[in-house]
Amino acid sequence: MIDGLKPYAEYRDSGLPWLGRVPAHWLTARNGSLFGQRSQTGYAELPILEVSLKTGVQVRSFGHAGRKQIMSDLGKYKRAVEGDLAYNTMRMWQGALGVCPVDGLVSPAYVVARPYPGVDARYFAALFRTGNYMAEIDSASRGIVKDRNRLYWDQFKQMQSPCPPVAEEAAIVRFLDWANGRLERAIRAKRKVIALLNEQKQAIIHRAVTRGLDPGAPRKPSGIPWLGDIPQHWEVSRLKNEFRCLNTQRVPLNSVERGAMTSRTYDYYGASGVIDKVDDYLFDDDLLLIAEDGANLVLRNLPLAIIARGKFWVNNHAHILKPRRGSIVYLAHVLETLNYKPWISGAAQPKLTQDRLMSISIAVAPSDEQDAIVQKTSEQTRPLVAAISRLEREIELLREYRTRLVADVVTGKLDVREAAARLPDETAPDVAEDEADMAEELGSETDGAVA
Repeated sequence: MIDGLKPYAEYRDSGLPWLGRVPAHWLTARNGSLFGQRSQTGYAELPILEVSLKTGVQVRSFGHAGRKQIMSDLGKYKRAVEGDLAYNTMRMWQGALGVCPVDGLVSPAYVVARPYPGVDARYFAALFRTGNYMAEIDSASRGIVKDRNRLYWDQFKQMQSPCPPVAEEAAIVRFLDWANGRLERAIRAKRKVIALLNEQKQAIIHRAVTRGLDPGAPRKPSGIPWLGDIPQHWEVSRLKNEFRCLNTQRVPLNSVERGAMTSRTYDYYGASGVIDKVDDYLFDDDLLLIAEDGANLVLRNLPLAIIARGKFWVNNHAHILKPRRGSIVYLAHVLETLNYKPWISGAAQPKLTQDRLMSISIAVAPSDEQDAIVQKTSEQTRPLVAAISRLEREIELLREYRTRLVADVVTGKLDVREAAARLPDETAPDVAEDEADMAEELGSETDGAVA
């Protein structure tokens, strides 16, 4: 059904350079003629809504209460009505917006746009998330540095948007919901295969770094309950004996500081890997990074033991370890196989302190055997790594296709009216589970208020 989509029969120039030609029967209009600003307060009994890059607008889960500050006076929060469009003024240019699923409250720093009759906010939410429109939003935003630019209501209402007939807006939303559901299911299926392949890969590595390569080698009790017997010639040690901790050299940079940088040459590491590029570096070495805090300590959705090489910067959310001896790849394998739960503190925000990390006991093979283990596990896992890489590329292509499809449909490059009319009724897809974690809720970055 997607492959059979065709352009509209007639087009006209929209008069908007970023948009180009639109279907001849579509209009263009200022956002201020499509939406009115809702600035009602004093509804403290309503649930709190949050806006994120990943989920759009949803009722806030208080399972993440430790991550955000809540204003004590909820009466200052803005009321948002089901069907309204709400956006994060500071992250609108990245797509932090969505349609409110229920009546609720949003941060005083957010904008609530009430659609006028004959306007389907769901269509405009999809339009505003397209690359070309977000570039327009970025240009219209105001601030000292890019990462602090805000799109206020006065700028938003002056922006121009294409306007299909309302029935056509609904058809576009219906088609995109269906297409996104199909693509999301395909992506999830591939993610499940990747998870199974990663489990197989980790099992191979775990067996090698805890049992060695020779199954017939003499064994001895390790004295570590979770580890059991180990090769007799291996040593039991603690991380503090195997690594120097360089945490005192960490320097966090906030988004304003990073936003003011221009060359952005060097990797900036956080708890789960590279999160940005910066102008300078703190380290020029091969070092091992372990998350200090965050849900990944428990969920293990991403690698925990990361080898950082060359010149880079590290913030204060990752422990920095320099091996005193041996192979850094082998030691990364060892640390990746550990279950850190017994050493984690904190419920709402899991934390692995330096003292607890460095107290962990591990089994260490001799240096020459470490190299052999690294080589052997690399050979054994190479087909799995190749398969994982191929599936990740396929997921990337599906995401690129989805992005292009949405942009083409909401800007009138493809006509989906007939396709939407033939669609069966379906339950809307769940929130995507495969998106990157840059999509965390963004309320903590808005003027000290959250939603």
